[in-house]
Amino acid sequence: MSPTATEPRPAYLAATATRLPLPGEPRFATYEEARRHRKQRLAAAIRLFGKYGFAEGISGHISVRDPEHQDRFWVNPFGVSFRQVRVADLICVDAAGAVVAGHHRVNPSAFVIHSQIHELHPGATAAAHGHTPHSRALGALGRLLEPIDQESAAFYGRQVLHDAYDGPSVTPAQGRAIAETIGDNRAVLLRHHGLITVGGSLDEAVHWFLTYDSCARVQLLALAAGTPHTLTHEQALAAREGFGDEELGRFSFQLLWDEIVAEQPDLLQEEPGGAGAPAPA
Repeated sequence: MSPTATEPRPAYLAATATRLPLPGEPRFATYEEARRHRKQRLAAAIRLFGKYGFAEGISGHISVRDPEHQDRFWVNPFGVSFRQVRVADLICVDAAGAVVAGHHRVNPSAFVIHSQIHELHPGATAAAHGHTPHSRALGALGRLLEPIDQESAAFYGRQVLHDAYDGPSVTPAQGRAIAETIGDNRAVLLRHHGLITVGGSLDEAVHWFLTYDSCARVQLLALAAGTPHTLTHEQALAAREGFGDEELGRFSFQLLWDEIVAEQPDLLQEEPGGAGAPAPA
């Protein structure tokens, strides 16, 4: 039984919403410090996508809003492998689609999708998009995640299916339609296309993407084996309160950050041909 408000909190439970000892979100004294942090996290996230096999040629992109210029976002460049992206390769794109920082070109789909998401959803600091096999399979079935376990309950009532498809996303109207479909959800499954997740931080958005894809795999396996039992409405809400917590999502990415930086420290390289930057403490 969980402690009530009138009972003393056991020593092993932290004073957080999840009762987990989660550290607070980092704070920065300058925009430049915040920008560097976001760019490092973005490069790490892209490498993680490469590590997990989420790349499909030129497809897939992750963006994070610039902390100073709210109408600009940083994103992985066109034509550079997820497995090779460094901080030095990232580009910053403005609301018109012009690359205002960086040495590469922008993927047109990345611009029309992410620009509309960031414009329409001020709280969406970051957005992650990929054409993973599991999300594409689930989208082809037209089925969202069902609450068959705790992890999938993180998306209970917080996901939506975008059913329209009229070819690759290369026009602002297509991006706007996707952004409008998202609403206040944290995940949108695109039929015949892939998956997009959003979050109040890049860490959170990428965690939701990784979790959603993993849950899609579990659901497809369960459906292939039989008829999975789902959580009740009350159970799903209880599970969502824990596994769907934004701070837990943010901190969960920290573990992956530690792993990928230790494995691939070159991702922190900030200048073409330069030495890698040290990871922040």
